[in-house]
Amino acid sequence: MTTKPSPKGAAPVLRSDYEKILRPARGIPRIGWGELWQYRELFWALAMRTVRVRYKQTVAGGIWAIIQPLVTMIILTFIFGRLAKFDDGHVPYSLVVLAGILPWQLFASGVAQGANSLVAGSGMISKVYFPRLIVPTAACIVGVIDFLFAVLILAGMMIYWKQAPQVGAFAIPGFLVIAMGSALGLSFWLSALNVKYRDIRHVVPFMVQFGLYLSPVGFQSSRVPQKWRMLYAINPMVTVIDGFRWALIENSAALNWETTLISSAVALLLFVTGLIYFRKMEPAFADFV
Repeated sequence: MTTKPSPKGAAPVLRSDYEKILRPARGIPRIGWGELWQYRELFWALAMRTVRVRYKQTVAGGIWAIIQPLVTMIILTFIFGRLAKFDDGHVPYSLVVLAGILPWQLFASGVAQGANSLVAGSGMISKVYFPRLIVPTAACIVGVIDFLFAVLILAGMMIYWKQAPQVGAFAIPGFLVIAMGSALGLSFWLSALNVKYRDIRHVVPFMVQFGLYLSPVGFQSSRVPQKWRMLYAINPMVTVIDGFRWALIENSAALNWETTLISSAVALLLFVTGLIYFRKMEPAFADFV
């Protein structure tokens, strides 16, 4: 304990060594990786609570993680495969679509959960100090859990269609890192903005829905005209989805390394700028929530 100076004649005020004083950051704020590691148990507790709340008092429970991609696959296969006639017959189109849905839902779920995480946890944020960065990061874990369930469907369909993972399967963790980095970066931006501007939560569902059609979920990137490819690659999920198909499905389109580099750079930029902005705004969160 340390003694805080007090007015003449008054008893000294004791200040705990564990007291944390938050002040506005000047310049580029410190990330504080060591502090984040110290609060790792809180991170897992929040992550598991988010997973339980998501499926609490539901009839199907965790089966929704399987039902949702299946229904989406059926709808997109009908729209793009049958109506738009994008099915060239070389690869089962339902498998192509499902291989696009899985990484997209990993990304979309992370953004949707992370964007509203600070406001949803306002009671805790206004009462006790801990690194606020933990909150949107823990919220993104729900997408990872759903992804692992949905992979079982993809594995079953690959066995049914006699598709074996390709040589590029070793690169799948890298593509998933790009997806999660993009989701976290957007979550940091949106959750920090949502604390001050509450209408952000109404914008996020439109962003996610619009992004679904700007990403090659129901179609393959080969359908995009060559002159638009570089602009198209600004969407980091383009490389993630294309890479996922390239790594798993035989006869799928080859990976374009130029668009891969562009998408990876955009994902890194999103993550770094989102992280810096979040830490810069963090001292003011308790005043707004």
